[in-house]
Parts: sequence; C-alpha cells; structure tokens
Amino acid sequence: MTKILRRGLLAAALALAATGGAAAQDRSITVASTTSTEQSGLFGHILPIFTRDSGIAVRVVALGTGQALDVGRRGDADVVFVHDRAAEERFVREGFGLERRHVMYNDFVVIGPAADPARIAGLTDTTEALRRIAGARAPFVSRGDRSGTHAAELRLWQQANTDPAQGRGQWYREIGQGMGPALNTAAAQGGYILADRGTWLAFRNRQDLRVLVEGDARLFNQYGVMLVNPQRHAHVKAADGQRFIDWILSPAGQAAIASYKVGGEQLFFPNATQPEPVS
Repeated sequence: MTKILRRGLLAAALALAATGGAAAQDRSITVASTTSTEQSGLFGHILPIFTRDSGIAVRVVALGTGQALDVGRRGDADVVFVHDRAAEERFVREGFGLERRHVMYNDFVVIGPAADPARIAGLTDTTEALRRIAGARAPFVSRGDRSGTHAAELRLWQQANTDPAQGRGQWYREIGQGMGPALNTAAAQGGYILADRGTWLAFRNRQDLRVLVEGDARLFNQYGVMLVNPQRHAHVKAADGQRFIDWILSPAGQAAIASYKVGGEQLFFPNATQPEPVS
C-alpha cells in the first residue's frame, strides 16, 4: 500500500470517527415543561443523572403549562411534562400526545405578607381565604399565563364563587409571567399569591412573605408526562423521548426526584407506581 493511499484511508477514518462522535454528542430531546420544574431546581438535579445513564441530553423549554402544551401541539418538543390534568387529558384526546402518566406531586400554598391584611393565616379552606382577600381588596398577584398554577388559581376562584376580574387592574394584578417573577412581584408589592410549594421552597427573595394557607385537599398538585405523538409530527424523537419517560417513571428516576431537597426539605414526591390521589 502506497504512503499516499495509507494517508487517504487514515484521513477517511478520522473523518468518519469525527462524524460519529458529533452524532453521539448531538443525541438529544426537547422537553416542554413548566416553570416550576425548572425554577425549583428539580431539572438541574435530575437531568444530569438521566443524561449520564442514557447518553441523551435534554433541552428544556420552560413555560406555563398551556404554552408548553402548545409547543407540543406544534411538534416543537418530543415530551411534555406539565401539571394540569384536565388540559393534559384533552391534549391526548385530541391526538397530540400519547398515553399520559402521572410522575410526582406536591401542593400549592397561598403566600402573603406577614401583616396579612385579609386575615387568612391558618385557614385550611382556600376558597374562604380567597373570599377574604377579595373582600379586603388586598393585592393579589396572578400569573395570568395559562400555566397549571394559573389554571388551579382560576378553579379556586370559581369554587369561591368570586370573580377576580372585577378587581383587575386594581387589587387583582395579572402579570403574564412565570412563578419566580410572580413571587418577586408579590414580594415587592406585599401581595398574596398562589404558588407551588417547590418553587416557594427554592425562592430566596421572600422579604416578609409567608405561607399563610396550606393543607387544603384542593391544593393537591399532580404532574404528568406524555410523548408527543410521532404520527402527528414525524420528526419527533419518539424512541429517545420514550426512553426519558420510561426512566422518569422507573425506580431510578423516581428515586432521583425524591432525592432533590432544598434546606433538607423534599420538594416533589414521586407517585408513578401508586394510584393517583383524587384532587
């Protein structure tokens, strides 16, 4: 074999190896999820574990649940991981996603200033707390972003037979942003807010905000996961997306979720293998 031929074969082999390496490094999926899973720090904890075990990198698009589902409808994600069961089931019924599986839960809490002008501290009836806030015309910060938290808040107002829209622009303040910015706004304005406990525990700019209402069964907060339907969008990375779903539902993935704590307190509770509690 001539020296020139050997050099040519070596160059071709190196080029092939480089291409293969790039392909391996480019193996990734996109997960459309909520701001709570991102801003609580959960994904920063569990995704490196998944990538180490699978070789699949995960790009997260963190939005409100409604927007995350829209990303899935457009086929701009491979997996959707959100927390509004009614909207998730509609997503599957409409053919945009495959089987919905529940993954984990935590709860919502009503946060407010230590001065508590609406006098709701210690209540376990969230609807009564909301009626008192509306009656006092105390500042209430709503995410207003079609998120799972926003959907839960609107359901609670409805159950309280109270229309917060009547106070829009006055005491009821919709900001159209995620959980972190909404908590910052509540802290700055001394307002009340409905928050998921995970983001609250990871939140640092609390100022004089406190958890005032908790323990109501209506504050239960379930998270679900679905593969975007590859029959709708052929480019969906179905095999790798399903690998992520299988992992997060597996004992290893569930243990990773349970191991995430802030200040020694667990933020999310895995329940993929348990009957789903009734909210």
